[in-house]
Amino acid sequence: MPLSPNPYAALKEASQFVRLWRGKTFLIKVGGEVIAEPKMRKALCEQIALLWSFSIRVVLVHGGGPELDAVCRAMDIPIQKVAGRRVTTPEVLDAAKMVFAGQVHMDLLAELQANGVPAVGLSGVDAGLIKASKRPPVSVVPDGATEPVLVDFGLVGDIDSVDPRVLTHLLEGGFVPVVAPLSGGTDGAIYNTNADTIAASLASALAAEKIFFLLSVPGLLKDVNKSSSLIPHATLDELAVLEREGAISGGMRPKLTAVRAALASGVASAHIVSGLLPDALLAEVFTNEGSGTMIIPTPVAAVAG
Repeated sequence: MPLSPNPYAALKEASQFVRLWRGKTFLIKVGGEVIAEPKMRKALCEQIALLWSFSIRVVLVHGGGPELDAVCRAMDIPIQKVAGRRVTTPEVLDAAKMVFAGQVHMDLLAELQANGVPAVGLSGVDAGLIKASKRPPVSVVPDGATEPVLVDFGLVGDIDSVDPRVLTHLLEGGFVPVVAPLSGGTDGAIYNTNADTIAASLASALAAEKIFFLLSVPGLLKDVNKSSSLIPHATLDELAVLEREGAISGGMRPKLTAVRAALASGVASAHIVSGLLPDALLAEVFTNEGSGTMIIPTPVAAVAG
């Protein structure tokens, strides 16, 4: 006997979205704070496995900031961040190679494989996927400041070009690429490159339908101290207002820079979603209500008109 008047209502609602997104490309960027804990990593990979089983083409880009911080502390390597972005010395880069293309990468691949997902690990160096040049000193306004300062971020790569052929080949073969945030220079150099920036660049190159940023918060918040202040929908103009009001700081700043870049390149929507709440990614994809913050370039009414 059914336990409710219509126990299949949720399945019927989800099926509408399955038909809509089948064959589309989703770029998912997950922060290191989400995948550091084995239980959270397992929950994420289970959700990705479900997306893949519905023939949604998934590319996963991961960070690993907390793990890199831990390795740097263990090795007595100074940690410096400005406006949410890391200063990468030669010592920090060596640690990043160990963490991003080693520990974090392998843990994700193993968990995806355990969930039946044919995942393939890459970095931006593989097959010339991401070519970059060393970032010159740039003017940055630190969090809490009003005046810019000149910052040398060290061995950080600014992306020059993306060649997505290896990703396209893998996606067409039914694989799920997992990309570590390292890039290569034409001279053979290796650079630490912000994972949010990589995610936006790959979403653009692959003409992705959506880009997701999975964080330790439920979404974009009006008040970072109150999860109840979640903003379910926003436009780029509304984001600009929040920035002027000082509501966006720290690591959220490069994420919203990446959101702008992805939307400007034709990605239809960007989503800031909890990577810690159970099935938050699935709720964002397969329900009308969603679970986090959906960001679009302009108001729907303006697009329709």
